[in-house]
Amino acid sequence: MSKTIYTPDAPEALGPYSQAVVTGGLVYTSGQIAINPATNEIEAQDIEGQTTQVMKNLGAVLKEAGSSFEKAVKTTCFLRNMSDFASFNKIYGEYFTSKPARSCVAVRELPKGVLVEVEVIAEV
Repeated sequence: MSKTIYTPDAPEALGPYSQAVVTGGLVYTSGQIAINPATNEIEAQDIEGQTTQVMKNLGAVLKEAGSSFEKAVKTTCFLRNMSDFASFNKIYGEYFTSKPARSCVAVRELPKGVLVEVEVIAEV
């Protein structure tokens, strides 16, 4: 049986999906982008600021699900510009210290014109 996760400390879903779902001892987060849930706005325009906001959003969702960055087993990262990889990676590494498996790809566009989106699978 699965459980839908919701926290006001992360942005509302932009469509017909959940912030995350817990099933089979794992939490599957939806991709998080750099929307500040307090203002519902994208406040940072640079990759460092957006990545930091994404990590705050993911942290809130993981916490609500009974998990954490340390329990992550797989992430998928989407960058609008692969030239942002080093800056993104520096901040990512501050949060995902357990070094989960990861895919990181460049994409043409992301919702709301953001620079980065990250989704996580973690143990609960």
